[in-house]
Amino acid sequence: MNLSWYYVQGVLIQVGIFMLPALGLSLLTGFTGLFSFGHAGFMAIGGYTTATMMMMLGIPFLPALLIGGLVAGFMSLLIGRVTLNLKGDYFCIAMLGFGEAIRLILDNVQYFGGARGWPGLPIKTNLLTVLIVDILGVIILRNIIKSRHGRNMIAIREEELASQVVGINVFKYKMTSLFISAFYAGVGGGMLGTYFGFLQPKIFSLTRSTELIIIVIFGGLGSISGSVLGTLVLVSLPEVLRDFSKWRLVVYGAVVVFMIIARPEGIMGGKEISFKGIYNLLLKLTGRNKQDKQQISGGE
Repeated sequence: MNLSWYYVQGVLIQVGIFMLPALGLSLLTGFTGLFSFGHAGFMAIGGYTTATMMMMLGIPFLPALLIGGLVAGFMSLLIGRVTLNLKGDYFCIAMLGFGEAIRLILDNVQYFGGARGWPGLPIKTNLLTVLIVDILGVIILRNIIKSRHGRNMIAIREEELASQVVGINVFKYKMTSLFISAFYAGVGGGMLGTYFGFLQPKIFSLTRSTELIIIVIFGGLGSISGSVLGTLVLVSLPEVLRDFSKWRLVVYGAVVVFMIIARPEGIMGGKEISFKGIYNLLLKLTGRNKQDKQQISGGE
């Protein structure tokens, strides 16, 4: 395998692109408790809207990307009005149908190229763009989770009926979580189209939605750090194993199954990585912590 910087950069960009929809799904699934198998549909809406804004209306890349995310969020409000009153698996099934409906509609809209796809899109997404957008996405999501609104979402995940009793507007917070999650997915879809320079409905199939759910569960429900690590591992793993050709997807599946059996709570298990924790870990690895303790005991 040729590990040139160009190749590594391409893998990192793809990791960064899929990290944003995974972060959004982490808010919806990991922190609010709503499983969705339709987020590829929101990615498709964001991707095709961004491309339309740039190609048809001549809008610059970043505003077009923002509009793509907002349109995906607006669509989530429409679908949420109908589906968020559903309980348990019914919401998940409804979102699965939504995602597949979006793909089938795009398959038959010749204005966007239909099933053949939409080639010739401007290539605007690069490593710097992805890095900035992901950092902003993590910071915004962390502030939401740490706020009163984020705590209300977690309360809904833990016990919806009790949340209603104490006065939390459950439907409102579910809608908010779904909107933010869809916005993240829409921006990710916009970056995907402007990285490959091509969009095709089959890119946003049920498989894509399933991969996003696996990333969130693999990283750990209720953990932003887990979603970041899960994306890094599961998006880059097929590329690392590319030399194994047909066996790489078998290894990918085996890793996922092993992780679910060995550590059902995911990599992080609902915990977060902090700068203080990293600092303490480095001290332990370098033995600095033990030296400091010996110095203190010696001084006494």
